[in-house]
Amino acid sequence: MAEAAKTAVVTGGGRGIGRGIVLALAREGCDVAILDLIEENAQGVKKEVEALGRRALALRVDLTQCNQVQSAIEKVLEELGRIDILVNNAGWDKMEPFLDSTPEIWEKVIAINFKAVLYTCKSVLPHMVARGSGKVVNIGSDAGRGGSSGEVVYSGMKAGVIAFSKSLAREMARHQINVNVVCPGLTETPLLDEVRHTSEKTAKIIESITKAIPLRRVGTPEDIANAVAFFASAKADYITGQTLSVSGGLTMF
Repeated sequence: MAEAAKTAVVTGGGRGIGRGIVLALAREGCDVAILDLIEENAQGVKKEVEALGRRALALRVDLTQCNQVQSAIEKVLEELGRIDILVNNAGWDKMEPFLDSTPEIWEKVIAINFKAVLYTCKSVLPHMVARGSGKVVNIGSDAGRGGSSGEVVYSGMKAGVIAFSKSLAREMARHQINVNVVCPGLTETPLLDEVRHTSEKTAKIIESITKAIPLRRVGTPEDIANAVAFFASAKADYITGQTLSVSGGLTMF
């Protein structure tokens, strides 16, 4: 009897890196649930997954609301039957000096980049524990490894994701659940384009970073997706608690 297809949950899967991850996993034979705040984007990616011959589920979810996350995960289990892979990709930031930022922006950055990861893990992991297997891949950032001007709170939250993932990997290892982190460097996404057009200063910052990348280009969503697909695969069964930078050599931790 053929092994059942793996099922993955990808947050923020409606565009950018998230879309790249969804499609990479679908090409590897996974059915995919796409959790996104913008339902139209999620539905569009759902059609792309189905065109690849895999099942897909698109759900509008505010990941900063624990009850919505729990309901979404219950829906995934009801519709797709299992969850083998969880990819916490959703993220958001506003690039500005810390002293110009406001508590309202801090709360949004904290909720989207850190609390949402807690909510999804708390909802999905009991299912994985019961089955005795699973892969969790959290999207961090090199801002959380080395810091980043203009992204102080965001950097703190991504550092939190990295430390949380390492600690969670220790707790989950006994259940044969792997937890790893992929840290994108500068990647060409709609969010990066928004930052680029925030001001002349942010545009110059992005230009200078691009020139400093040893491989001489900004990353693509596919570059990040390939690393995630590896961590989500059987090839990474003996790897857990690790952080991988995908930055074109800009950072070499």
